[in-house]
Amino acid sequence: MGAGGSDSLALQVEAAWGDPKLANVLYHDREAAGYDDKWSISYDERCIAYARDRFAAVAGTEGWPYRRALELGCGTGFFILNLKQAGVLDHGHLTDISPGMVAEAQRNAMSLGFDVEGRVADAESIPYDDELFDLVVGHAVLHHIPDVELAFKEMLRVLKPGGRCVIAGEPTQWGDLIARRLSRATWWVATRATHLPALRDRWARPRQELDESSRVAALEAVVDLHTFDPAALAATARRAGAAGVHTITEELTAAWLGWPVRTFEAAVNPDRLGWGWANFAYRSWLRLSAVDRALSRWVPPWLYYNVSVTGRKAE
Repeated sequence: MGAGGSDSLALQVEAAWGDPKLANVLYHDREAAGYDDKWSISYDERCIAYARDRFAAVAGTEGWPYRRALELGCGTGFFILNLKQAGVLDHGHLTDISPGMVAEAQRNAMSLGFDVEGRVADAESIPYDDELFDLVVGHAVLHHIPDVELAFKEMLRVLKPGGRCVIAGEPTQWGDLIARRLSRATWWVATRATHLPALRDRWARPRQELDESSRVAALEAVVDLHTFDPAALAATARRAGAAGVHTITEELTAAWLGWPVRTFEAAVNPDRLGWGWANFAYRSWLRLSAVDRALSRWVPPWLYYNVSVTGRKAE
């Protein structure tokens, strides 16, 4: 990116600092085209299993397939499209506050042969009539929404009586704190080590790309509005009117590995990381996730990185 692009991003960050909704539009529009690559998102069995298992872990398998489902903060469509492939739902509707993300999600849906509706939408004011959906889902979306309780009320409004909402992958307070510290330490070590003379030619990313990553991270800090205590998140859903509210937490040691791995990937020359690295990272995450599930009998839920929540609209 040239100086003009850097200046433009700086102005966007300044303009968005006091307007989190504008910040989310700017950040996610900017990231949309490369988002799946950045987060290793796919629409094959690996991510189908991940989405299906996250859903089932918090909400069970009763009621599958839900006939009509809506996703809030769909991003590139990762959660709802993989849930559809897993047989969790029949008909999907995509919404996001970012036009770029909605367009990318629709492209992904078309590539999978799915006919889905996509709308640019604010989760605090969902542009659908009352009692239309059997299921509302989201993944890593609540922490971007200024008024979380209002978003829950809107989910319940558009749900049919007895319909379910499932929101997965939200950061906990302590889990996020630990992950960010591990990421910062990894970035510091990796960017310095790969620019040593013996490693620079093969392992270093160009300085311009590293600077761009730092600038994007500055805008990312503006769009990440919340972290959650699992009990407090459940209480918020109940205040909004949800019944049968339930939360689970996941990823302890898996997050301690996952966030440094993602940061390392962003800090080094990607040509040096091939299929062997990707397989190592994924298999290691699976093994540690199994360890984390075993540890859940002794470890407090608020120490885990991810919290998921589900509830129903009263009959």
